[in-house]
Amino acid sequence: MNARSRVVIVGGGPGGYEAALVAAHLGAEVTIVERDGLGGAAVLTDCVPSKTLIATADYMSGIALAPELGVDLRDEEGDAIAHARADLPRVNQRVLDLALAQSSDIARRLDEVGVRVLPGEAHLIDAQTVRVRSGDDESDLPADVILLATGASPRVMPTAQPDGERILTWQQIYGLAELPEHLIVVGSGVTGAELAQAYLGLGARVTLVSSRDQVLPGEDTDAAAVIEDVFTKRGMTVLSRSRMEATEVVRDTAGVATGVAVTLTDGRVVEGSHALLAVGSVPQTAGLGLAEVGVQTAESGHILIDRVSRTSVRGVYAAGDCTGVLPLASVAAMQGRIAMAHALGDAVSPLSLDVVSANIFTDPEIATVGLSQKDADAKGLSIDVGILPLSRNPRAKMLGITDGFVKFLAEKGSGTVLGGVVVAPRASELVFPVTLAVAHRLNVDQLASAFTVYPSLTGSIAEAARRLHATD
Repeated sequence: MNARSRVVIVGGGPGGYEAALVAAHLGAEVTIVERDGLGGAAVLTDCVPSKTLIATADYMSGIALAPELGVDLRDEEGDAIAHARADLPRVNQRVLDLALAQSSDIARRLDEVGVRVLPGEAHLIDAQTVRVRSGDDESDLPADVILLATGASPRVMPTAQPDGERILTWQQIYGLAELPEHLIVVGSGVTGAELAQAYLGLGARVTLVSSRDQVLPGEDTDAAAVIEDVFTKRGMTVLSRSRMEATEVVRDTAGVATGVAVTLTDGRVVEGSHALLAVGSVPQTAGLGLAEVGVQTAESGHILIDRVSRTSVRGVYAAGDCTGVLPLASVAAMQGRIAMAHALGDAVSPLSLDVVSANIFTDPEIATVGLSQKDADAKGLSIDVGILPLSRNPRAKMLGITDGFVKFLAEKGSGTVLGGVVVAPRASELVFPVTLAVAHRLNVDQLASAFTVYPSLTGSIAEAARRLHATD
């Protein structure tokens, strides 16, 4: 394509705005159509807000650890100096302010490189035309390349309708005026587990309804076991093998909402003050005109794409949660960048999920990269597995860390690092050397021979790799 190719991007989340930056750098004329605000759900209602909330909960957990570290929070008479509590309106205001600040930063960056942003709803007329409706105004944008990055929204059920006050989705929780007395979290996947622990850390009583044998059913089983143990040790009630049938608001005789009742499929009823629904998400692809244009979708509504983000229609690409590939902001951004590089004739490598690093922001965090033990077992691969408890690390002892581990999966014989798991505070930062090892096919000896600071948590990464050194 020529240097002034017209690119129209529907959706301003990570997949959309990262794609726009690449397209602008490659000389294209770029327009983003965004309905809700730049940054999308990742910045405005999901990743940035939830991790900000979690950071506050982590801070409060640190205060609780003070006596173990020798810090006395009582005066000479033995009375508590202060009782740490979460002022939820202030916490939520900070959460929303940071989300808006990040959205504004994205807007400034896009403006710097000449990307035009149009507020409104988009609809495909054909593979070269996007119709934009904003209020009563309507206009058509000609396009040489179209990228669909419309994201996903919380899944709701007919028997559990969110009202934004007592029954909430993860996009609605930042409007709470006070800390829930008893929060019932339905769903023990990543979102449910993260927010359940966040509210537990903020001081709420929390019950987690999990339909599986273990929380975080899609994750490494050793890691999930650690997190569930931490949950219960800190006072959370975990209802395993329990599935929600319905959730309804409980009202007094005057009709005033006083709480919620979650009915399980086995007939049990769990009562609390609020319910948070974390039962998955659905792609925001309805109303885009996909079928009329010929863009193929799955039965779930997700847009079908190949490894360079192409849809079934030439010139139309898709990225992010609307594709159902992997619901991570980093993957959405990579899909968007790959799409633009491919469409505009730049060098490109197809998306590889084998080297994606991901993190669950519980406390401790779970960071993973590469092959999982579950997949290795399913494929019958010949691997060596090494696991090292973090409690043996000297820096962990100094910091009062008792839960967590480092785990490696290496190819038997060559010692090539195929995957890794880090369960630790700030595991999202610690996993990077493991990601490098997986991405560049380093072996355990190469990873183990690199210097680490003593004492440091990264020392456990080198030690775990060292334990997989082949001796025959």
